[in-house]
Formats: sequence, structure tokens, C-alpha cells
Amino acid sequence: MNFTIPFTLNDIADYIPFLKRKPGRYVTPGGKEVHAVLAEFKTPADVYHAAEKVRDAGYKRWDVHTPFPIHGLEHAMGIQRTILPLVSGSIGLGGAAFGLVLQWWITKDYPIVVQGKPFAAWEPFTPVTFELGILHCAFATLIGMLALNGLPRWHHPIFNSDRFLRCSDDRFFIAIDAADAKFEPNAVRTLLQSAGAGHVELVEV
Repeated sequence: MNFTIPFTLNDIADYIPFLKRKPGRYVTPGGKEVHAVLAEFKTPADVYHAAEKVRDAGYKRWDVHTPFPIHGLEHAMGIQRTILPLVSGSIGLGGAAFGLVLQWWITKDYPIVVQGKPFAAWEPFTPVTFELGILHCAFATLIGMLALNGLPRWHHPIFNSDRFLRCSDDRFFIAIDAADAKFEPNAVRTLLQSAGAGHVELVEV
């Protein structure tokens, strides 16, 4: 089973001011770091087939932006399962184990007869164990989802493109991140144009 962690140290540095960003591999003639190459498509079918071509070309750090959901797009993009289920499950089980051990330890130091059962009987521990397991799992899922999606993020470089604003109206976009190991601006531009993009541009950080 494959898992992906879709962020780098530079992504983390966007949220923590005292962390220094690594210099980007590509800069514009004006000296600004390249964030991504952004391509615009007119129809859902166009962006769907373009996503398949980007996936088949081996790119890993890229995304598709659409004004409405497109059925099957995640398969066209080759999206893999994230590590979030393991994070949620392990922390949830850890929370349940913590609740069980805590109650056992308390009853050893402060023995109290509960429901006429022997000291350290597991049955009275069930509600607290269950609730702590659910509580830890819920918080792990929420915080893990936000972290893996790079949220909250008050500004994203892709919004520096004026054309991208039509993404919430009637246009479809593919953005290939400059942090991708295979990224090379001219090769990416050629790929997206051959995939049917009507407009391709560099997005600066």
C-alpha cells in the first residue's frame, strides 16, 4: 500500500516565520522564485484528459482546480491514499489505551467498588476507554487533515494569477508545482500545451 505526504520543508516554512526557505530551483527573469506552471482549459473533458497525461508523465506535485466536482477526476490524477488513516487509527488506539491504563492505575491507588465488580475489572472502564479513543481519533483526523492539506493558509501563490480567478466561474486549471522532482519550466509548458491548454503561464511565489 502506497502513502504520500504532500508537503516539503518550504511548505512548512510558509507557516513558521523563523524557518528559512530553501532557494527555489527556478526564478523568473525578474528574479522571483517560480511556484508553478499554470494551464487553463475550457471544458471538463479537456482538463480530465490533460490530467491523465500529466499523471502518465510521472509528475507527483500538481493539482487540478475546477468550479465544480468532476466525476472520476481523482482516478485521472492517480491520487494515492494518504497516511491519515494510520495517524488517526494509531492515535485513537493510543487514546483508548491511555484511558484504560489511567483507570486501572487509579483503582489500584484508590480502590472503589463499582457495580459490585472486583477491583480493576475491565467492564466499568469501557465507557471512558471508548470516549477517549473516539476523542483522540477525532482530533487526530481533524488536525492531520489540515496539516496534510497545508491548511490553514491565508494566501496561496497561485492566486497571483488573475486568470485563475475564473476557476470559480467557468474555467479549469492544472498547476504543476516547481517543487516536483521532474519539474522543468519548458518541458512542463510543452506537455500542457500538447494536452490542449488554451493558456499557460508561470506563477511566481
